[in-house]
Amino acid sequence: MKIATFNINGVKARINALTDWIDEAQPDVAILQEIKSVDEGFPREIFEDKGYNVETHGQKGFNGVALLSKFPLEDVTRGLPGATGAGRDGIDDIEARYIEATVVGEKALRICGLYLPNGNPAPGPKYDYKLRWMERLRARAAELIENEECALITGDYNIIPQAEDAAKPDAWREDALFRPESREAYRRILNLGYTEAFRAVEAGGGHYSFWDYQAGAWDRNDGIRIDHFLLTPQCADLLNDCWIEKEIRGREKPSDHVPVWVDLAL
Repeated sequence: MKIATFNINGVKARINALTDWIDEAQPDVAILQEIKSVDEGFPREIFEDKGYNVETHGQKGFNGVALLSKFPLEDVTRGLPGATGAGRDGIDDIEARYIEATVVGEKALRICGLYLPNGNPAPGPKYDYKLRWMERLRARAAELIENEECALITGDYNIIPQAEDAAKPDAWREDALFRPESREAYRRILNLGYTEAFRAVEAGGGHYSFWDYQAGAWDRNDGIRIDHFLLTPQCADLLNDCWIEKEIRGREKPSDHVPVWVDLAL
């Protein structure tokens, strides 16, 4: 089973790029972030006509996540558990950033798709919200480990795990994506027993999944790696490969992210 995560940066703005990629790449499952569409406005018929089951958790103009699957999607849940009145700006967490479903192929696989808060400017309320969100994610990740589920947590983490994951790490030292507290929160999730799929198959620097639209970042390969797959032990046992589809960034009207893939023996 080939699964891709892709921050599309606006499904309507990039519908041609997205459908062209779907037609060419034929993912069994695609997890999308930043769809920037309410559920009712998501162009689900386009993907259903291509043989995909579609589930979304949308929001007008911002955020939003979606699952496209050639396999049935069961037990769909929307929203990261644990939201309280202590969310960003002191209100309930109503941002559409998280979706889960079980994909039923030869084996069942729990897929958790996320668009983790950016957190800038840091320090500040948005950064506090990011860290609280990550603590809630850690709690859910712990449940998946405790239940011994075959599961993966994937999407745009807005986390640069190590200096080698940025072309110019010094430029990110005070950014919410690379601050020590952010990376520590990410490691606390990994240390529950997760395998970071890309690093399980590829070592060293120079591998990026995001290039800013500004200052010629793509042309200079000034990128960062912030889109990740974390696998439970039961899922990691099925890992065949993980790779970044870098060339998509050079196409017409691209997202600032590119797809990241895992191939699982499912």
